[in-house]
Order: sequence, then structure tokens, then C-alpha cells
Amino acid sequence: MTRKFTEDKLVIASHNKGKLAEFSALLAPLGITCVSAADFGLTEPAETEDSFLGNGRIKAHYAAKATGLPALADDSGLTIDALNGAPGVYTADWAETPTGRDFGMAMEKTWALLEEKNAPLPRLAQFRSTLVLAWPDGHDEHAEGVCPGQLIWPRRGAEGHGYDPMFEPEGLPQTFAEMEPAAKNAISHRARAVKALLEKCFT
Repeated sequence: MTRKFTEDKLVIASHNKGKLAEFSALLAPLGITCVSAADFGLTEPAETEDSFLGNGRIKAHYAAKATGLPALADDSGLTIDALNGAPGVYTADWAETPTGRDFGMAMEKTWALLEEKNAPLPRLAQFRSTLVLAWPDGHDEHAEGVCPGQLIWPRRGAEGHGYDPMFEPEGLPQTFAEMEPAAKNAISHRARAVKALLEKCFT
């Protein structure tokens, strides 16, 4: 049986300020206060699974056990049809450098790979988000959201984060990085996953 969320405080199992802001905005209307794993000084656990759900579970259970509060983890990434679903769960890894993450470099590398393969246009891709809500007793619930679109070049826009400047959601002329945050949040993969999780656990 699906467990309902009845608490008023939720740990976002991430050190990403962008994610915390997004979840806070999405959950504030329900009177839920979001705090970040960083607020508790938690380290980030190793993500050793090869699926979004597996890695989401690692992060959510780690934060719930460490804080004694329910925790919400999001494992998300970009899947590209012409690259057989890559980068997928390794989306952030493609941006890793010795001095931190560089998504400008990651986007250039991604486009270069598509050019190398002579991938046909439109270059279809999907942003995917899997949310895992875990309780300190070990129970969890999950939901998924997908936002289909295409990759474009050159990049456009200065909003958003990650691969947003090269991702144009289906049916829209702007990239995620050209959209106002509220407009992006209304249709993003994460918003769709949150909507599914809200319907499942919060209503």
C-alpha cells in the first residue's frame, strides 16, 4: 500500500542549491519546509547503481537514516536517442573536471559526439527525473517524469543549469535556458515527477 506523507519537514537529499530552490517552490504551497542535506553537513553517498531509481534510493535512504527525517532524492539526467540513451545516469559525470563540473565542456563534447555519428536531425533527447521519497524506517515510494525534446546547437540562454542551454522541449521554440524559471518548472521532467509523486503520496 502506498504510504502518504504527513510530516511538515522534508530533507532534499542533494547539495545542489538549484534543486533545493526548485523543490521548495513546488512544495511550499503544501506547507512543507524543505531543507538540504548540506544543512546537516552530510556527505554525498557514492552512486553505484546503473539506473536513476537505484541511485535515487541510495541518496534518499542515506539522508533519511542520517537525519531521522523523511528525505526526497532526485536522480535525473539526459538520455539521447542517437547515443543509445547516453549519458543517462552518467549525465553529471560527463561534466566532471579536476576542478569541478563544467557543463559548457560537457555540452560541447555531447554535440561533437552527435556530429561524429552524423546523427540525423532532429536530435531527439529526453530529460528524465526519478524521485525517491524515503522514511527513516526504510520505507520508500518513487515516481518518474519525462520531458521529451531535441538538442540544438549553438546553445541559447542563460537561465537554468546543466544541459538546459542545448535542450529545446517538444513543441516550444525556446531552450530550457531561455525560459523563465516558473515556465520551465511547469513542464520540466522534475515537475512531472513531482506531480506524479504528489498525486501518489501527498493527496
